[in-house]
Amino acid sequence: MLALHVVICFIALLAGALVLISLRTGEHQSIWATVLLVGTVLISLTGFALPSPPGTPTPDPARIVGVLELLSVAIAAFALYLKHLTGPWRAAYIVTIVLAVYLNAFVAVTQAFLKIGFLHAFAPTGKEPPFLIAQLLTLALFVLIGVMAFRHLPGRLLLRDAR
Repeated sequence: MLALHVVICFIALLAGALVLISLRTGEHQSIWATVLLVGTVLISLTGFALPSPPGTPTPDPARIVGVLELLSVAIAAFALYLKHLTGPWRAAYIVTIVLAVYLNAFVAVTQAFLKIGFLHAFAPTGKEPPFLIAQLLTLALFVLIGVMAFRHLPGRLLLRDAR
């Protein structure tokens, strides 16, 4: 189950990067958006099936992030597929899709510090400055991407299929 979860995470992160690159220029990649939305749902669902680390509070942070991701993806999917990114739903889509990809990246950074030896040596408890700096830089990057996407908000969001 863990291997499947990790593969889905990488696919969703790739799709998220492609969607965000397009959004910051006022375009929309519908195929990659679908891959991102489905992938993020699968990340959360397969993540819920994984055991919590011993001594983790209930509900554990991973499950809280999973619920936040599912809520974010639900709003993004509603805005995209039912409201067709019209009116205020375009802004709702941008906010929720950026949030969904940010949460995926947040978890990826956390996992990198837990699983990659040289990073773990810098922040063995996840409370040390290198970990906090990495997470702050990740957050700053996604805020910047969101701001860039909003610059194209008044204009028409171009719908394109990536082929």
